[in-house]
Amino acid sequence: MKNFIEEVTWRGMLHDVMPGTEEHLMEQMRVAYVGIDPTADSLHIGHLVGVMLLKHFQLSGHKPLALVGGATGMIGDPSGKSNERNLLDEATLRHNQEAIKGQLSRFLDFTSDAPNAAELVNNYDWMKNFSFLDFIRDIGKHITVNYMMSKDSVKKRLSSEAAEGMSFTEFTYQLVQGYDFLHLYREKNCTLQMGGSDQWGNITTGTELVRRIASGKAYALTCPLITKADGTKFGKSEGGNIWLDAARTSPYKFYQYWLNTSDVDAEKYIKIFTFLSKEEIEVLTEKHREAPHLRLLQKRLAEEITVMVHSAEDLENAIKASNILFGNSTSDDLKQLDEATFLDVFDGVPQAEISKTEIEAGLDIVAVLNEKTGFMKSNGEARRALTANSISVNKEKVAEDFVLSTKDLINNQFVLLQSGKKNYFVVRIV
Repeated sequence: MKNFIEEVTWRGMLHDVMPGTEEHLMEQMRVAYVGIDPTADSLHIGHLVGVMLLKHFQLSGHKPLALVGGATGMIGDPSGKSNERNLLDEATLRHNQEAIKGQLSRFLDFTSDAPNAAELVNNYDWMKNFSFLDFIRDIGKHITVNYMMSKDSVKKRLSSEAAEGMSFTEFTYQLVQGYDFLHLYREKNCTLQMGGSDQWGNITTGTELVRRIASGKAYALTCPLITKADGTKFGKSEGGNIWLDAARTSPYKFYQYWLNTSDVDAEKYIKIFTFLSKEEIEVLTEKHREAPHLRLLQKRLAEEITVMVHSAEDLENAIKASNILFGNSTSDDLKQLDEATFLDVFDGVPQAEISKTEIEAGLDIVAVLNEKTGFMKSNGEARRALTANSISVNKEKVAEDFVLSTKDLINNQFVLLQSGKKNYFVVRIV
């Protein structure tokens, strides 16, 4: 057995833990779970800390369970943050569950014969036939309202500052989550629940139910909520969540998110989001502090996590795509980009449209630069730039006699114009 608590402590992944947990885990193989909300068919990087906790738990010789909150997904979001209820039907729920399992299996071993192979469970399977009357009789009577009211999450919502009150659904949510823990304790011998630090109240309601109903002992562990040094929300970009699904967030954008991490955050994230050893991280951090401009930590972090979530090939393509804007790349590199990555790389670059028939007939470069796109203010300016050898089409320098034709199209639909080193313009062929 490897000491799981020791491992997550030095990695900065431990916020709070119930006394006795470390000793309990060192005695024999134990079972723990983390709950995951199935409202989308992909995880985003906000879920990754919980997934990494499960992975470290498995690497320490224990058995991890990932609980998909299907029942709670069908109630909708009771956290009071969202007005619309994400009421999922069963078919959507099952689809999301399968997609999430596919992503989790990049981290967790679900398939081996090892006694600590991971399992995916869904609370909808045991909640769907539980009637309201049975629930309040068998579960509700064991927890007093006074106990439920003492939770910080409840206190905050009932305080005078809270604009809205608290619905009955939201109030009972901790009982539903607590029952999950009791069910897994009975059925899977699960003795530990892990989650974000905002989950402490709900997790300890579960340990209380295990104590009162099953006369058992269960444990709680939380990790800190991940923050960014500049105070902005972790896991979000201007375009919304950073997803693990390549169709929602391209591997290039995913790679760039980690690459653009600040020095302070990179020192923290490299411990949480990679499996590099303590020694490797210490050496890397030392080198980074000596030459921060080389961004060694950010590069290694972005590489490790892109390979883990996507693949080595996706990483290679993401690095090539990054070099197109910031390094020396060729026309061939450009032509290898798929449409989604091309648009991500040149996100925010001005664009214009030219019809395919004009390109098929051949368009002289001066017309392309001025009249057709407005990239240059006049034909004179276009000619001067061409004479000065500062115009490139798809990363290759062109002269005034250049004619744009279909052979110059990237992905059959784009042309990249460039003036000097940094001024780009995208022509979309329609």
